[in-house]
Amino acid sequence: MSEQVLLCENLGRVYADGERSIAVLADINFSLPAGDKVAVIGASGCGKSTLLNLLGGLDNPSDGRVLMNGQDLALLGEAALCRLRNQQLGFVYQFHHLLPEFDARENVAMPLLIGGMPRAQASRQALEMLDRVGLSPRSSHRPSQLSGGERQRVAIARALVGNPACVLMDEPTGNLDPEAAEQVLDLIDELGEEQASFVVVTHDRAIAAHMNRTLELRDGGLWPQA
Repeated sequence: MSEQVLLCENLGRVYADGERSIAVLADINFSLPAGDKVAVIGASGCGKSTLLNLLGGLDNPSDGRVLMNGQDLALLGEAALCRLRNQQLGFVYQFHHLLPEFDARENVAMPLLIGGMPRAQASRQALEMLDRVGLSPRSSHRPSQLSGGERQRVAIARALVGNPACVLMDEPTGNLDPEAAEQVLDLIDELGEEQASFVVVTHDRAIAAHMNRTLELRDGGLWPQA
């Protein structure tokens, strides 16, 4: 795992609150080798989602930089940044954010279609990914017809369908019952053996135990956990 997929150098994020400046993150240095699975834990409000938004290029740092496969995200134009997110990053959130008017296969195929893949090929690839997560029999069901655990597995399939270099997850089991949460974690374990690097933001140490290593976000900085 020598190749650095993701690299943060002296990363900081400051927000303005009237005349005050609030430093949420400061001087974060972090690297993610290819194939690594990292949990970032911390209390609510400590800046975990802010960090994830910076890693995914959804927000710009106030200080430092984020490199994705050697590219500084803040220096990319909007079109290039959108292309990088589409081709190299996968996102999974606590709430699945599936499009309700589309079925499971169409939702999974969406990143491929946005990337310009022909519809028939994208549909085949989406069905293959749904099969990987055990949901090919439910491919024609819309999100409202799926359980919470099934919806989150569709969201994971959508994140992985383009074979991204890195998958960012924000509390991926936080909205699930314990049984569904365990199924999702088992799926992350299985797919993580073969595919992308993972950064999983969570407050749950049971989830962190499924990762290769754990970092704690506190006082605006990242600290390694034994």
